[in-house]
Amino acid sequence: MKFTAEIDIMPRPELLDPQGKAVMLGLEHLGLNQVADVRIGKHIRLNLEAENEQAAQEKVEQACKKLLANLIMESYTFELTPA
Repeated sequence: MKFTAEIDIMPRPELLDPQGKAVMLGLEHLGLNQVADVRIGKHIRLNLEAENEQAAQEKVEQACKKLLANLIMESYTFELTPA
């Protein structure tokens, strides 16, 4: 079976986000003072094949934990859909 995984990786809330801070300052300079906070993360789309949905979830979990996310500084969520 073919699946698509939509993965969002974000800095942990308790950590500073220098990229988000820079974007926040840029937005303020553009006159967009209504923005309260900016966090910059990554969005990754994986197309994969697996025997079933559970196997696909395990593969995506493994990819996130071992390669895609730095678990010390980032957290991740994903949504898996049949392709």
